[in-house]
Amino acid sequence: MNPGEHGAQAVIWVELGERRYPIVIGDGVLDQAGRWLRPAGLSPGSVHWVVTDDRVWEMGHPQRVVSALREAGVPVEVEVVPAGERSKSLETAGILYDRALSCGLDRSSAVWAVGGGVIGDLAGFVAATYMRGIAFVQVPTTWLAHDASVGGKVAVNLPRAKNIVGAFHQPRLVLYDPLTLDTLSVRDVASGLAEVVKHGCIRDAELFAELERRGRGLLTLRGAERADLLARSCAIKAAVVQEDEREQGVRAHLNFGHTLGHALEAAGRYERFSHGEAVAVGMVFAAILSEEIAGAPPGTAARLAKLLENIGLPVTIPDDISDDELLRPMYSDKKTIRGELTFVLLEQIGRAKTVRGIPEDRVRRILKRLREAGR
Repeated sequence: MNPGEHGAQAVIWVELGERRYPIVIGDGVLDQAGRWLRPAGLSPGSVHWVVTDDRVWEMGHPQRVVSALREAGVPVEVEVVPAGERSKSLETAGILYDRALSCGLDRSSAVWAVGGGVIGDLAGFVAATYMRGIAFVQVPTTWLAHDASVGGKVAVNLPRAKNIVGAFHQPRLVLYDPLTLDTLSVRDVASGLAEVVKHGCIRDAELFAELERRGRGLLTLRGAERADLLARSCAIKAAVVQEDEREQGVRAHLNFGHTLGHALEAAGRYERFSHGEAVAVGMVFAAILSEEIAGAPPGTAARLAKLLENIGLPVTIPDDISDDELLRPMYSDKKTIRGELTFVLLEQIGRAKTVRGIPEDRVRRILKRLREAGR
């Protein structure tokens, strides 16, 4: 499954039998949303619902989708929620269910999630559960969301655990316009690049080496180079999803860095760290553990940390976050079975595995090491 060309667009098909869908990447594709209705099997007669947040709305991206759909003769409604991880909750989902009913969404309607990972997860979760599941489209507008928008994992958070209430609900279409990334801050770009680094770590040593060569230049990529990097990263995610849609095996490797990463997000009340920043620290932690018990070559963690620091991402733990604050959510992690701490580790750059039963004292020792490194 390689990217194919559709005009100036890269089109990557996620091959899941009858539920196969395209990831369309190209400058300006938001303005062509209407042309993808038929290839995605979407009904133009029922109401389509664009869900976004107030920050993305201010940038003007959802308006482009709305205009393109209306030009195609599609009736469109819009819902704008507050930006931020706190909107990814059962409370917000409940509000959206009521609004969906008021807007006249039926079983032939589609939800268009226009925004970052929070909007994709939240709107996708609502689509998965409203009327027992209706169609939805992922329209990522951040670097970070290129990972979350592919694969059909949708969820909301509980106060003590991230993504703990969710479903598998594949989108009908992923529409990715790299021009939306021009509106992001440097911090947001760096955060999204963490997921590209993750894909290289677990599946593609060649991609990882290219990221090392580009270093800080990754933050200012534009045009064909940026679109190509997005396509390569999305193709890795698509290949993993095709191999293991329901996360029974290798798909768990996509959680590399996320066990500690999610714990850091919770410790920071989902405000102190962006998702990519937290995952960056989590990847360095996992790489150190990989050298100790998974056979990763010496220097793997240092190599990873250098790349992340070059991009502008953190690689240490702040002094004011205790081990216990981090361990509690780790024990609630979805990979944890029978109370055994579980991490995705690297055998080497480009090859990962899941390891269960990691002793708590070993985890505490590495947490201490990362805390001391930040002083």
